[in-house]
Amino acid sequence: MLLASLVFVPFIGSLIAALLPQNARNGEAWLAAGVAGWGLLVAASLYPDISAGAILRTEFAWLPAQGLHFVLRVDGLAWVFTLLVLAIGLLVIVYARYYMSPEDPVPRFFSFLLAFMGSMLGVVLSGNLVQLVVFWELTSLTSFLLIGYWHHRADARRGARMAFTVTGAGGLCLFAGVLVLGHIVGSYDLDVVLAAGDTVRSHDLYRVALALIALGALTKSAQFPFHFWLPHAMAAPTPVSSYLHSATMVKAGVFLLVRLWPTLSGTPEWTWIIGGAGVCTLLLGAFIAIFQHDLKGLLAYSTISHLGLITVLIGIGTPLAMVAALFHILNHATFKASLFMAAGIIDHETGTRDLRILGGLLPKLPFTGMLAIVASGAMAGVPLLNGFLSKEMFFAETLLVGGDTNWWMSVAAVAMGMFGVAYSLRFISIFFGRPSGELPREPHEPPRWMRFPVELLVLACLVVGIIPARSIGPFLDIAATATLGVSTPRYDLAVWHGVNLPLMMSVVALLGGVTFYAVLRRHFNLRQRTNVPLIDRFNGAQAYETSMAYLTRSAAWLLQHLGTTRLQAQLLMMMLALLVVPLLLAGTPPDWTVLPVHGFDPLFAGIWIIGGTCAVAGAWMAKFHRLAALMLIGGTGIVTAATFLWLSAPDLALTQLMVETVTTVLIVLGLRWLPPRIEPKVLQLSIPRRVWLRRSRDMTIAVVGGLAMAALTYAVLVHPASNTISDFFLVNALSGGGGSNVVNVLLVDFRSFDTLGEVTVLAVVALTVYALLRRFRPAPDSAEIPPQQTNDLDPASRQTPAEQANRGYLLVPGIYLRLLLPFMGVIAVYFFMRGHNLPGGGFVAGLIFAVAILVQYMLAGAVWVESHLSLRPHRWLGFGLILAGATGIGAWLFGHPFLTTHTAHVDWPLLGELHLPSAFVFDLGVFTVVVGTTMLMLVALAHQSLRGHRVPVAGAPDAERPAPGGRAA
Repeated sequence: MLLASLVFVPFIGSLIAALLPQNARNGEAWLAAGVAGWGLLVAASLYPDISAGAILRTEFAWLPAQGLHFVLRVDGLAWVFTLLVLAIGLLVIVYARYYMSPEDPVPRFFSFLLAFMGSMLGVVLSGNLVQLVVFWELTSLTSFLLIGYWHHRADARRGARMAFTVTGAGGLCLFAGVLVLGHIVGSYDLDVVLAAGDTVRSHDLYRVALALIALGALTKSAQFPFHFWLPHAMAAPTPVSSYLHSATMVKAGVFLLVRLWPTLSGTPEWTWIIGGAGVCTLLLGAFIAIFQHDLKGLLAYSTISHLGLITVLIGIGTPLAMVAALFHILNHATFKASLFMAAGIIDHETGTRDLRILGGLLPKLPFTGMLAIVASGAMAGVPLLNGFLSKEMFFAETLLVGGDTNWWMSVAAVAMGMFGVAYSLRFISIFFGRPSGELPREPHEPPRWMRFPVELLVLACLVVGIIPARSIGPFLDIAATATLGVSTPRYDLAVWHGVNLPLMMSVVALLGGVTFYAVLRRHFNLRQRTNVPLIDRFNGAQAYETSMAYLTRSAAWLLQHLGTTRLQAQLLMMMLALLVVPLLLAGTPPDWTVLPVHGFDPLFAGIWIIGGTCAVAGAWMAKFHRLAALMLIGGTGIVTAATFLWLSAPDLALTQLMVETVTTVLIVLGLRWLPPRIEPKVLQLSIPRRVWLRRSRDMTIAVVGGLAMAALTYAVLVHPASNTISDFFLVNALSGGGGSNVVNVLLVDFRSFDTLGEVTVLAVVALTVYALLRRFRPAPDSAEIPPQQTNDLDPASRQTPAEQANRGYLLVPGIYLRLLLPFMGVIAVYFFMRGHNLPGGGFVAGLIFAVAILVQYMLAGAVWVESHLSLRPHRWLGFGLILAGATGIGAWLFGHPFLTTHTAHVDWPLLGELHLPSAFVFDLGVFTVVVGTTMLMLVALAHQSLRGHRVPVAGAPDAERPAPGGRAA
């Protein structure tokens, strides 16, 4: 369970943080820091096993037949990334405590941040590829929320949409690639996939899987040509930018490439796709970074460049290049997180990030300035800092892959190094000289603990740069060994390797970068330049916006030519589909045209004739009287219930009858909100030919479509079949589900996950209806009786004889009607308790109890019901969903798949042996959701029907009803 806590505790903390009060900034920070600290303690406790080369797994069965399990897997690579995510996350939380303003919705910030942390940990620790994709998409969703945190700003909304669109589309490609990879290997388990490298590379679908997975990884890590979204993500708060750029979001892409390196690498396709994208990215990002005027924009493009460097090393594909990639991932996380925090401090203290204004900050921010200068040196690759070591390893690998004749990779590497020095110098230039304009605020050093994370990270840059073998060496070795296995090469992390070609390349990059920056500053006036030379026309963000505009226009064109807002046209297309689809599914005509007819019963045919007559008459009466049409349609529903009963399906018949009752009452209440009918003053004796043709066409299509579907259904039902799925349920209902009522066992056991989804949709629909109708809540009448006078009076005593007649009080005494509630409640309990073995169950019982509430509303009145009964339908919905979900999660605690049912037989005094399946609790959740859904829609509709304390008569003429919006016409 320790592994599971690494993933689930951040999500639990996210929910708790969202519920904290607005002014509890310290509490939220302590909560988030506690979550990250707990994760670090758990990860640290795994070190002895991980350092010994063990692979730790925690597995929960999910869909064993499909090879899908919830698997958490920790090897050396996952462990190092887990430490990175949690350690940087803890420092970001401490920093955010002082960065965020008390006026900001801080609970929402820490809630999103913890959810993002949990999503990233899920990616790192997933031992199943499909599960990895789920967490991958969660990182896209939570990063969208974080980037758009200040949603009142247009740039935040635009950046969040852009990031989510690009990374979300890449995630879909990754999912498709994972499905192809799982098809090739025959399993989605990560251990199996990592061991099947030869099988994957020799398969015909290898290129397809590689291209799709590469799209997912490259979009996430902002590699060319998908790099444009990352600079726009700078609209997020600086703590988010620091976390996103150093240890999480963008590192997910390179983590995936490293994770699948044993399976997908070693081919020319891998080198050209991954390495080619990396080369373009490292040069483009580094060059553009020089010309940025925003501190965070400069750091964003530098992140793109360094991610390109890591991607190039992964694409090279040699074991030593992979070691260098892992080394630079760790180094980049430390100096980039510290630089973003330093940029946030500068923005926080001066009120601006504009490089054209900032200057001379070192005397006013001496500690922050020195920290930023050291971190910039690490980013530029200055000796005795961590960035120098991994960049020198990068230079060495480019020399190795190019050989003696091909120098283009080495030239690109040196050029990138020069550009890196140039933009690092531009970053630290703000601490020297004098400002170009007046600063919004007078700068001073930030609070001590706001600077502490920067100090710790800069110290790590120094320690790793001076004693790499003792500081970072063990962690790097653990990650490299887990990735490369027996192919792990021997390498040396010494600071000095003598005078060699990689060292000379580093010197050239440093000196060349200084010279290049001096030339640019002297001759190109960086502060005044508003564009990027040579590549200004190639704007990825503009290309994205143009593509989205074209897509929007295309969708509008399709909607204009193929869509319609007319209900009749939509029904026409649906009925045409009913004619075509059955023919496509039914096969050749001989398979379905000969329908056996036997056992014809005139009584059954008569019932259907009645139902058909009610349907046709209901459609006809809808033109004259809506309530009469509804009654006729109800007759069709009763005939349907009788059909189920005739065909020995009492569960379906009972459910259909209750559904008809509930929906009829709710529709009656909803009839008031339909627009008044306009009766023609002159009776039309003749119908225009155009109208007659249209109606004839619609009638023909409807009849033919209905007959086609009926024939297909009849053919499926009467044709013999062997080994049907119904035989499985009939045989296994009692032994596998612990009940003899196959329908109920099917719903709460075999297909309980499907039922959980259905009741969730039911709750969402109810909340939607309630949210829509509450907008039209009418104002109370001026003659409304004060609430204090309504508690002890019988509703009938406050109404006129006409109103009493309309309510039925002259026919049935009100006290008897109120007794219906406990009586029907007992009936509901009876059907609920017998449902596992006899017709009944939670759904039917919920509908019965809902009908009991409906009767009280119709006959006793909404005022009396709500003054005597505490309904609280929202709580019913929430409790039911939690109860149903908790039943499924409870199975995990005992090592069984989600929603696995267990049956116990308990001997109780007096009662004897009781049959207690765990599905009983799940069914109770279904019962609660059904009752809550009905009550919520009833309350919404009933309140819309009230004028003061009067409940309108459902059968009143349309002319007497109020117009939509809750007021009289």
